[in-house]
Amino acid sequence: MRNKKIKSITYALFAAVFYAINMPLSKLLLEKISPVFMASLLYFGAGIGVGVIYLVRSSKHKNTEEKLSKPDLPYVIGMIILDIAAPILLMIGLKTAASSSASLLNNFEIAATSVIALLIFREVISKRLWAALLLITLSSVLLSFDDISSFTLSYGSIFILAATVCWGFENNFTKKISGKNTYQIVVIKGIFSGIGSLIVAFAIKESIPDFKYIALALILGFLAYGLSIFFYVKAQHEFGAAKTSAFYAIAPFVGALLSFIILHEALTEYYILALFLMIAGSALVVADTLISNHTHMHIHTFTHTHDGDTHTHFMSHSHTHKHIIEEERHDHSHKDDDKNHVHSD
Repeated sequence: MRNKKIKSITYALFAAVFYAINMPLSKLLLEKISPVFMASLLYFGAGIGVGVIYLVRSSKHKNTEEKLSKPDLPYVIGMIILDIAAPILLMIGLKTAASSSASLLNNFEIAATSVIALLIFREVISKRLWAALLLITLSSVLLSFDDISSFTLSYGSIFILAATVCWGFENNFTKKISGKNTYQIVVIKGIFSGIGSLIVAFAIKESIPDFKYIALALILGFLAYGLSIFFYVKAQHEFGAAKTSAFYAIAPFVGALLSFIILHEALTEYYILALFLMIAGSALVVADTLISNHTHMHIHTFTHTHDGDTHTHFMSHSHTHKHIIEEERHDHSHKDDDKNHVHSD
């Protein structure tokens, strides 16, 4: 159990790091590629890249994961529609918002994912996670204003927050199918979301970029979307939608750091305050993830007869049953996982 959780944490961290390169590098490419075309190319890169890996791997190893089926169709369709909308909104917002602020604003996806998981999909939200969501939301509000003293909204930030809400829904839809073939999920996400965005790009008459920029966007899509989604889905299968977002929360901080290094963006006093709030909120989410909910059954053995007299000792008519008397739910850290929690009387 411990090894499985460590592997899932590793998947989530890989997903975060790969996604972190998206903001600063997309910001650079948006100078040469229009937003909707950019969203399309990123997803095509994800679908094509992971698809090639799947074909190569399938020729050598048999994939034992269950394939998607008809009951999964509503979640797949919802996933694709949201994956078309979210990156378009993100690219539009990234056109005007600072890459560093956009990176931190992406952490609002944690809040959106968790609240949707609670209200619609009935995942449990702890007090720690609620406190984290409050801090993350407050940080996102600070980052959404160009001038907090005059309450001047950054319209780019509004588009980015809208994208995170779309991804919040999409994360919960993907959780419903996360136990199925991961390669198949990523390829379907990439190809169909790419086609949808491409149709929108042609519909609004965006210009086709030069081939060299198309190639660069496809490579970025494979790394920042394809590999990120692949590891994210792997982690989701173990942790659930809300919990996986905990470790994914490091992505905005890595992205913000890369923005300072690559784009030389300046730090404002509101950004520093928002950064500390976001770090505190993310730390609470990680702490919450390291606590596991376990259900323990207290099993008691009684000897009784079936003639109505319990706890008798007439051996000729007696036998033994195990009766589950009660359930006890509590939280503890993973260090307790190795203990035996079944008690017999």
